[in-house]
Amino acid sequence: MDLIPSFSVDHTAIVPGIFTSRVDKVGDALITTYDIRLTRPNREPAVDVAAMHSLEHIIATFLRNDPDWKDEIIYWGPMGCLTGFYLILKGNRTPGEIYELILNAFRSVDDAQSVPGTTPENCGNYLMHNLGMAKWYARKFADYLAENSGNADIFEYPKAERLVTDDGQSFFDS
Repeated sequence: MDLIPSFSVDHTAIVPGIFTSRVDKVGDALITTYDIRLTRPNREPAVDVAAMHSLEHIIATFLRNDPDWKDEIIYWGPMGCLTGFYLILKGNRTPGEIYELILNAFRSVDDAQSVPGTTPENCGNYLMHNLGMAKWYARKFADYLAENSGNADIFEYPKAERLVTDDGQSFFDS
């Protein structure tokens, strides 16, 4: 079985940032999946589950209402490892081209007075939210992005080194 591309990223070296995870062709259109990484995997704690859930709701609402981007948004949702989010957009832009969108989305969390869509009818786990912690994580990530905007490491994945056997086979350690 082929190793999926996200498993070829060196998760011991990745830093918080905005990365292109994959580009897919669907019919004649391109769609791009971005890795919006909030914490350093395996070195920092995962994002609090309730805060992650609140960030999902608030930022999804922001993205789908942004007049310049709403028609480009396909998906916004958390990673299973709780270290970041996936954003899927129509087209193929560089991480630098979506930097302002992501920065503004995380900054918008500070203005939230409540978490949208948190009724039993709107959410599968409507009681599992934490607006205060969501604001803390969002502010921390937005400040980090602003402080590191000139650092290429927040836009380029570190690749895992893979051993190649004498007969040309790649060795995967997981």
